[in-house]
Amino acid sequence: MQSLPEQMRVISMSGPGGPEVLHEEFRPVPRPGTGEVLIRLRAAGVNRPDLLQRAGAYPPPPGATDLLGLEGAGEVAAVGEGVENFAVGDPVCALLPGGGYADYALTPAGHCLPIPKGFDTVTAAALPETILTVWANVMEGGKLQPDETILIHGGSSGIGVMAIQIARNHGGQVFVTAGSEEKCKVCESLGAERAINYRQEDFVEVVKSLTDGKGVNMVLDMVGGDYVERNLRVLAVEGRHVSIAFLKGSKMMLNLAPVMMRRQVLTGSTLRIRSDAEKARLVRAVREAVWPQLAGGAIKVLIHDRFPLSAAADAHRLMENSHHIGKILLEI
Repeated sequence: MQSLPEQMRVISMSGPGGPEVLHEEFRPVPRPGTGEVLIRLRAAGVNRPDLLQRAGAYPPPPGATDLLGLEGAGEVAAVGEGVENFAVGDPVCALLPGGGYADYALTPAGHCLPIPKGFDTVTAAALPETILTVWANVMEGGKLQPDETILIHGGSSGIGVMAIQIARNHGGQVFVTAGSEEKCKVCESLGAERAINYRQEDFVEVVKSLTDGKGVNMVLDMVGGDYVERNLRVLAVEGRHVSIAFLKGSKMMLNLAPVMMRRQVLTGSTLRIRSDAEKARLVRAVREAVWPQLAGGAIKVLIHDRFPLSAAADAHRLMENSHHIGKILLEI
């Protein structure tokens, strides 16, 4: 194991609350255990679950660090016993159990991926959590098939812009919602057939018109609340409703009779609570299916802004106001 510093910078929380609870401090640099990799981080992605954890609504799973940050990229700084596929100095991006808001982070070796060809290390930090979430929910949970239709809410978010491209490259016909004309134009430039400005149009009416009244085969929803009932109205017979977040709340009144009559499926998932083995399986799947598309330029990564690690609170404020298009990163 190469020489490592004793201390590292981290962004920790003084308690649950707004962005102001985030502050910089120093902690011991962790050492990798069996099967683990220690990464010297160069950047970390900022994601909605980080905001939820900061607010006290999404506690880390047992055994995980209390530090925020579910994805990052850098170089391998040390490896634990039994690690064979990565060596000190290898550039990697990785899904993290937490801890991305720091100079160093630990993760199982099976959760690491090589930096795709043509990507710099900082940009690669935008990939793991986002792509794995899309793959797990659109391709596996939602079982999107070529020539099927999908409605993606939050089309200009980090998840949204990636879901558009993965679904389109798979042969899907993509519709999205977004909150401004600028965001809609970006979504259509990435492959969405129609982007619907939800502030000006009723997405139910628009999608029904676009599909000759049939509805879409799948809805990827990150809104929740009263959107669920509207989503089901725009979902086709035997369509799949996949929930990945609840910006408007996880509880709602729902009439299940139409769901039964139209044989619709309601499902969803979170990534963080899955077992290490299941996450490693997903990593292998996206490395095989999506990494060649990244290297070949078929999938683009949109970075809206980059903040220094010490300005993590400002990055959270930007995500909360939803003015961004694509990903927000912390440079370390």
